[in-house]
Amino acid sequence: MLLRASGFDVIGIAKNGKEAVEMYKNFPIKPDIIIMDHRMPIKNGIEASKEILSINSEAKIIFASADTTIKEIAESIGVLCFKSKPFSNERLIQNIEKALRIKNHRIITN
Repeated sequence: MLLRASGFDVIGIAKNGKEAVEMYKNFPIKPDIIIMDHRMPIKNGIEASKEILSINSEAKIIFASADTTIKEIAESIGVLCFKSKPFSNERLIQNIEKALRIKNHRIITN
């Protein structure tokens, strides 16, 4: 709701990492940015991010986790940025806008 209210077009919400990868593969037009959580069932955020980045090395992934011990791993695989939880809604919107430079992009989140 926050992303839509901020002018973003959310094209999908995945329940787990496996679903996020499958959604990404099946989108005819890929999302401009992906917001990826770390701790998810079936496939965690690191595994899902690796798969998505192997499909498209230019995919922009904002990685979010309360577990800061995985920050270096997330950054080393090529995520755009790492957000330590908790973070404010305003800061997330600022990070998205900075990454994209403009509003009204397609977003997948989980």
